[in-house]
Amino acid sequence: MCQLWGIVDLVFKVYILVMIVYAVVSWVPSLRGRWSDYLAMLVEPVLAPVRRIIPPLGGLDLSFLVVIIVLQVVDSNIVQAQRYTACFFQ
Repeated sequence: MCQLWGIVDLVFKVYILVMIVYAVVSWVPSLRGRWSDYLAMLVEPVLAPVRRIIPPLGGLDLSFLVVIIVLQVVDSNIVQAQRYTACFFQ
């Protein structure tokens, strides 16, 4: 079970990194390429529902910030706690 929670933790961290890269690519158009379409396929399905609730304000998209904060809170409060419990209290 310890390894499973380690993998879940890694998935959360990689997804947050993918979101940050996608945000940077959206700010710097010269970095865009075919690979950024694949990032969009990973990130946009999560951001779209948040954008319906919190629309962009003056060109600033807060959905990235909201999703990253939620992912960080879930990772630190649930995933890390479960991983600690599974790895050290077997």
